[in-house]
Amino acid sequence: MATITPTPPTPTRSSMHLKTPSLPRWAPLLVIAIAVAASAMLGLLLGWGPVGIAVVAVVLYLVGVPLWSRLVEDGRRAKDRMMTGLVWTAFVLALIPLVTLIWKVVAEGLPQINAEFLTYSMRNVIGDQQGGIYHAIMGTLLVTAWAAIISIPVGIFCGIYLVEYGKTSRLARWITFLVDVMTGIPSIVAGLFAYALFVLFFGEGVRMGFGGSVALSLLMIPIVVRSTEEMLKLVPDELREASYALGVPKWRTVSKVVLPTAMSGIITGVTLAVARIIGETAPLLIIAGKTDGLNMNMFSEPVTTLPVFIYFSYTQPGLPPEAGQARAWGAALVLIVIVMALNLGARAIGKFFAPKKGR
Repeated sequence: MATITPTPPTPTRSSMHLKTPSLPRWAPLLVIAIAVAASAMLGLLLGWGPVGIAVVAVVLYLVGVPLWSRLVEDGRRAKDRMMTGLVWTAFVLALIPLVTLIWKVVAEGLPQINAEFLTYSMRNVIGDQQGGIYHAIMGTLLVTAWAAIISIPVGIFCGIYLVEYGKTSRLARWITFLVDVMTGIPSIVAGLFAYALFVLFFGEGVRMGFGGSVALSLLMIPIVVRSTEEMLKLVPDELREASYALGVPKWRTVSKVVLPTAMSGIITGVTLAVARIIGETAPLLIIAGKTDGLNMNMFSEPVTTLPVFIYFSYTQPGLPPEAGQARAWGAALVLIVIVMALNLGARAIGKFFAPKKGR
């Protein structure tokens, strides 16, 4: 006799759970408020400082949100909320020194910024006279410009060789190894090398701006090579193959197809490399020297840059020392503004040269 298996009942709308329970959007804010209140109460009772209260509040938040999520939602969502809290905590911790530094430099340096400070040099400045940093600004721009003139062609052509021509050859492997080594050398070693090189031609005690540019180029070239290499690797091989299929020679494919495609990333890398070297002090102390007046000749006499000016103004401020230290803070603010402008310019230039997307 055949048996009939009963069909299981179809779940009704009321028995189907289409949405799992979840915490409301304001739950993290509520936990933050409770954690801050509880930590502040404990801090007042136990005599903690602001740092202790903040640390306990963060710990209570990182424990409270995942625990609440575990009770209401599930373990997976609780782990996600815990990792999200850790990421935000790390982000805030990273911002604290940056914001503190900018606040300190702006607070100390902004009162020094005026037309005289930006357009006069330190020639014949005595005592608490204000003076200016015009000679240091021009020295920074000239030394950095010459370093870029040396580094950009060498770095870009080296990157092109590594990606388009050398690839797995022995020479390319050696170049890659040397670039990696140069990336990690201390900046003062670059200054010592430039000084030793120029001593061979000009004798002991040589000081000139071009020597500082040579030292900075040793630090800039590896960055340009690496950025160029990585940007060229991102260019699809299909573009190269399509150009070769049309009978275009390799050098023209590189110059007309590959480089324009990667140009935005290369320019961004070059600009960031310039921003990296513009604040170097140690190499310029050794080879570029220091002067109180403006020197536009890069091949004769010392040239003062903003980092060197800041160093001497703070370590040898003169009498009264407050005037020299105030000038150091003002020069530091100007240097930060220049670096920030370079970074913003890199983004704008990279966006301008980015390949246009078709519809």
